[in-house]
Parts: sequence; structure tokens; C-alpha cells
Amino acid sequence: MSQQVSSPATPKHLEPIVTQERKYSWKVASNLFTSFRYAWAGISYAFKTQRNFRIHVSVCVLALGLSIFLRLEAIEVAVIGITSGLVLTLELLNTALESLVDLTVKQTYHDLAKIAKDCAAGAVLISAFVAIFVASILILPPLTKLIIAYAHTFA
Repeated sequence: MSQQVSSPATPKHLEPIVTQERKYSWKVASNLFTSFRYAWAGISYAFKTQRNFRIHVSVCVLALGLSIFLRLEAIEVAVIGITSGLVLTLELLNTALESLVDLTVKQTYHDLAKIAKDCAAGAVLISAFVAIFVASILILPPLTKLIIAYAHTFA
């Protein structure tokens, strides 16, 4: 008989997600497909439980969509994609680090745990600002031209 195992650090509202998708995560992946499945489970977990990850995904899709709509050069789309991907990657690492810290301190307050979590969140924030800066430099000029041209058609 299978029993549901949860860590003492796993909040009750996350137990179904953690046990359903990561039931055998302690095992070494037997093949490449299993490795990808574990990775997808981590991405899926972050998307389901982390509001900021969903916000970053939405902004990434918007930036890439605008890049394609505005017919930016391939290199410009690639730069936006890379910076957006780095933000998402750092958000996943932040989620992993926060979970690990919570597990270590059993979700009690500790000054060093706060520093670790705040620094990881700060890394995500810096990368998000850089991504917005890069996307703004590449997207705003052609978007402004399009808006001005559209406004002149009705003037």
C-alpha cells in the first residue's frame, strides 16, 4: 500500500503538488526522458505555486510576441529571449533555494535564512530590471514609430 509522504517543512496546501509530481524525485533518473520529466515537474511546480514566476512568463511571452510582431532582427529577438530566459532561470533557482532554506530551518525565522532568501530574490530582481532595460531599448523605438504612423493615418 502506497502512503503519501510529506516533509515537515511542506506546507499543507502544497502537499498534493509536491507528492503528486515529485513522488520519486529522490531517485536517479534512469533515462533522458525521466530527467526531462523531473525538470518539467520543477517548472510546473514553480508555475503553479509562484506568482512571480507566472508574471515573468507573461512578460517574457509579451516581449517575444512584440518582438516578432514588430519584425525585429533575429539577433534582437535572440537577445530578448536570452535575457528573458535568464530571468526565468533565476526565478526557478530562487524557488529552489527558498524551498531548501525552508526545509533547513523548518520554516522558522533565522537571520541567515532571511539573508539567503533576500539575496536570491535580489538576484531575480536585478535580472528582471536588466531584461526590461534590454527589451525597452530594442522594442520601444519600432513600437513608437508604429504608434506615430498609426496616429498620422487618423490625423
